[in-house]
Amino acid sequence: MPARLKTILIVGGGSAGWMAAALLSNLFQGLYRIKLVESEDIGTIGVGEATIPAIKKFNELLGLDEVQFMRLTQGTFKLGIQFNNWDKIGSSYVHGFGVIGQDLGWLRCHQYWLKMKLQGEASDFANFSINTAAALENKFMPARTDAGDSPIGHIAHAYQFDAGLYARFLRTYAEERGVVRQEGKIVDVNLRPDDGYVDSVVLESGETLAADLFIDCSGFRGLIIEQAMKTGFEDWTHWLPCDRAIAVPCERSDNFTPYTKATAHGAGWQWRIPLQHRTGNGHVYASSYMDEAEAERILLENLDGKPLAEPNRIRFTTGKRKQIWNRNCLAVGLAAGFLEPLESTSLFLIQSSLIRLIRLFPDGDFDQANIDEFNRQTDFEYERVRDFIILHYKATDRDDTPFWRYCRDMDVPATLARKIDLFRANGRIFREDEELFSEESWIQVMLGQGVIPQGYDPLVDIKSEAQVAQFLGNVENVIKKCVAVMPTHEDFVAKYCDAKAPV
Repeated sequence: MPARLKTILIVGGGSAGWMAAALLSNLFQGLYRIKLVESEDIGTIGVGEATIPAIKKFNELLGLDEVQFMRLTQGTFKLGIQFNNWDKIGSSYVHGFGVIGQDLGWLRCHQYWLKMKLQGEASDFANFSINTAAALENKFMPARTDAGDSPIGHIAHAYQFDAGLYARFLRTYAEERGVVRQEGKIVDVNLRPDDGYVDSVVLESGETLAADLFIDCSGFRGLIIEQAMKTGFEDWTHWLPCDRAIAVPCERSDNFTPYTKATAHGAGWQWRIPLQHRTGNGHVYASSYMDEAEAERILLENLDGKPLAEPNRIRFTTGKRKQIWNRNCLAVGLAAGFLEPLESTSLFLIQSSLIRLIRLFPDGDFDQANIDEFNRQTDFEYERVRDFIILHYKATDRDDTPFWRYCRDMDVPATLARKIDLFRANGRIFREDEELFSEESWIQVMLGQGVIPQGYDPLVDIKSEAQVAQFLGNVENVIKKCVAVMPTHEDFVAKYCDAKAPV
């Protein structure tokens, strides 16, 4: 019989560490001893976190109460992301979650829209998704389960919240389920000389902590996975040249949007994440095209309100570990890799790795087949998310700075080039295996970035021009009526999950 794994040590706290501790303690129900070691002296990156709808599944796995979660994290709701100045200066579009209109026959709604677009008779594509239409009116409500085929029943939402408060919330949750937190700074890692597996970590106090499975949540430095195990790193900077970020919170503005905003600048972009108590802001930029002083000036000149803290400066390299699971060490979060938060994927990649670990959870023998399958699936996921982010840079008409000219002219991965070519022909997109982003996401970003197909699916012509116009008009009018009866985002938050109300 294979040996049974008994102990798990999570190295590092923050969102990654406490998400791991919370999920494993809840699902394993005491089967394993779980300890988390972190140091108060080592800060975390979290400055405000925007998410995608998958976070709801994670919270549901934990059995979290949404109202309590939103209040304790100063949370707001998110229908999508608005991209400004990406295709060209002055352009704007929303990548909304959820469906686009409804299918007609074999074909997606956007195929009929493309026919009218090519004839110069289509209205704004944002009018054909309730998520995008509602976002632009600052309206929000969750999907109604009793709404049938109405667009009200197809609203998809995620959250925007304070990452530090989320980690604190999950820490309480995990400790209530038996996770032991130990304060301490790790100064050394002991590897077994015979096979290179991790045996233990050594704290500054001299104490040694041994375990069977180590989950490295130590951030960019990869204390175990890289510094000790020398796993190696795949650098994707040639496709995603941004390597710096400056983050600063500011006073909350009156523009309390149910979406995150990503505004392109001369050598990168600026995020805006509205929370209940403040607005999170940051400028992601390429240091080879812009210096720090200029990047900070641009950020501070484009805040909605008074800064609430000194800017936090972050350095990163885009890419991932060559093996995210190596022997008896699994890297999670920034220790595993980094993709800039343009499409709010940071917490999803943590969540996905943890769920994948549970599905392939090892016994004490750490069968290599499980490790290889984990790494194969994870590599695929990271690479497809990478491609989606690259699309925002590659598909642009901007040529106003050397940065944008480089992005426009660079070669891209073959997997992305194939998607762009296929869409440019007839507006077709196919989701591969279980890649994160849906066809609807690819469609919205392709069109928003100016990738307008040369034609449409020929089966559109089964319907007459009058039938197509009537179909699109009905979709647009129904969505408009639904948005009209929705409350504002601010009113909904105040009534449903006001952080100032007693919990």
